Parts: sequence; C-alpha cells; structure tokens
Amino acid sequence: MNHYGILSRARSGRSYRQRGVAAVEFALLAALLFTLLFGVIEMSRVLFYWNTATEATRLGARLAVVCDPHAPAIRRRMQEMLGVLDSGNIDIAYSPEGCNQNSCRSVTVSITGVTVSTLIPLVPLTLTMPPFTTTLPRESMNSTNPDCS
Repeated sequence: MNHYGILSRARSGRSYRQRGVAAVEFALLAALLFTLLFGVIEMSRVLFYWNTATEATRLGARLAVVCDPHAPAIRRRMQEMLGVLDSGNIDIAYSPEGCNQNSCRSVTVSITGVTVSTLIPLVPLTLTMPPFTTTLPRESMNSTNPDCS
C-alpha cells in the first residue's frame, strides 16, 4: 500500500469525526445572538413606552388648558395613547390650587408609577418608569372645544 492510501484514510477518518461540529458551533453562537437580539427588541419596546408616556403628558396638558378643569376626556385620551396607564397614574393639578376656569394660571399633568413588563424568556423584568410632567399656561378652559368630548 502506498502512502497515498494511508493519507486518504486518515483524512476520511478526521472528516468523519468533524461531522456536526458546524451545527454545534452555530447552535452556541445562535443562542447568544438571539438573546442579544431579543434584548435589543425589548429595550426598544421599553423606550417606545417611555417616549409615549412623554407624549401622553403633553397631550394631557394641551387638553387640560383648553377643556373644563377635570374633564374626563383628558384622562381617557391619555389612556388611549398609552395603554398601560391607569387613572391612578395620572395627576392633573391646576395652579393656584382651588382655582376655577377664569382664575387658573397653569396646568401641570403628571404620570407616575407606570410599570412595563418585559417579554424576555427566562428573565422576566418589571421596570418602573420615572415620573413624567408637563406644565402649560392656561388658555380658554371651556367645554366648547371639540377635543374635550
């Protein structure tokens, strides 16, 4: 037997032992890659809620300065914008305290205590968002505005 036959048998034995290694390597790296991918997706979702909470306070403040004080449309529209909001998370304060439609100078709308649960498998997290506040000066404050209904 020549040395070429020995060499070819050695190569075929080595390739037989290496069969499936690429699949195992891919499985190890794919697990890491998909964990990272889902983490980025979940972080993006939390930041989306963060941005929407900011916009909900702005919407609430804009509605509060043109609607009757404590109009139910303010809270309802904010909850429509950010689905995780409860009425208890929304605070609408008119300044000075106890003012009416003609004597109020400003309106402050705040969102506090909003929590967002992540959907990451095996690592469920519940994150509490920071408080969001928007203050605007008084405008008309009357219910004839179509946005107040």
